[in-house]
Amino acid sequence: MYRLTLFPILIVFKSIGSLFSVPLMKKIKLAIVGATGAVGAELLQVLEKRNFPIDELRLFASPRSRRKKLSFRGKNLPVQELSEQAFQDIDMAIFSAGCKVAREWAPIAIEKGVKVIDNSSAFRMDPDVPLIIPEINPQALRDDHFLISSPNCSAAIMLMAAAPLHRRFKIVRIVAATYQAASGAGFQAMKELEEETLAQLEKRPFARSVMPHPYAFNLFPHDSPIDDNGYAEEELKMLHETRKILNDDQISIHATCVRVPVLRAHSEALNITFNQPVSVEEAYEVLGKAPGLTILEDRKRNRFPMPSDATGQDDVFCGRIRKDLSFPNTLDLWVVGDQLLKGAALNAVQIAELILTK
Repeated sequence: MYRLTLFPILIVFKSIGSLFSVPLMKKIKLAIVGATGAVGAELLQVLEKRNFPIDELRLFASPRSRRKKLSFRGKNLPVQELSEQAFQDIDMAIFSAGCKVAREWAPIAIEKGVKVIDNSSAFRMDPDVPLIIPEINPQALRDDHFLISSPNCSAAIMLMAAAPLHRRFKIVRIVAATYQAASGAGFQAMKELEEETLAQLEKRPFARSVMPHPYAFNLFPHDSPIDDNGYAEEELKMLHETRKILNDDQISIHATCVRVPVLRAHSEALNITFNQPVSVEEAYEVLGKAPGLTILEDRKRNRFPMPSDATGQDDVFCGRIRKDLSFPNTLDLWVVGDQLLKGAALNAVQIAELILTK
């Protein structure tokens, strides 16, 4: 079915998983914590696009945003400051405000009976907190879970391709190189990249305040803290979170994460070793049916997924699957996904939909 030599034009295999929302019943009272950030803004768009059943929406952010109003379904909603009363009568809250805010305020929300979905890394590795990608491990979510974590963006984008292959042909090792966009560091990083790029083109000096190194027309190893073993925090997240989501501590994972001057879509080169021979055709067959994943390529034109393809798209894009000629039972994949969508906001909303259909 997937004969690569027969692709004369750009081929897109569209999975059906992201084309519709799960039918939902009861309208709920929802809170968004971190509503004015890059992910918060995307959350509002995703909720509206997917017609999420909201009876009341409350928006929260830091004190400097309390006078702002944000548009949602034709209304301008005020942004409020968090307080002890913030979660009164709220059914569910999506947190996208970082670890410190999540650790302080998520327990307060849960005490009031609120189901919390957190986008930060604060609780991801807590054994009592499910780490969920709805297309991959919905069975890990139970009705009695009041705190649910959404995974690291790089791990989520990688697993949209790796998990379906792992289910069919057991993975023993992944070597990943990531090319990560500015959006992973927040709205201000995206704005700074645009401003620094313009300054470079106009040959003006530029004083950056977000990124630690020159970013326009440049790249550097990921700016997350470096562990004593020499690995960046982002690289270790890919290791530990992948094992938890796949429920398999035997998978070996090695990642090198790099920040590249792209606004909002991450790209990843994956080298995946299986415990058995896997043909390229078999991989295309499995991934062509995977929900939330689109195969996009035209080999004659050397055309494969790019950040510009994935930007603003719900699906993760995959292509250029080929055998590793240097090592047995190993395939190379190229994967690209929108960091603000499947890497954050979309996945959180899909978790919320999963909760409502449990």
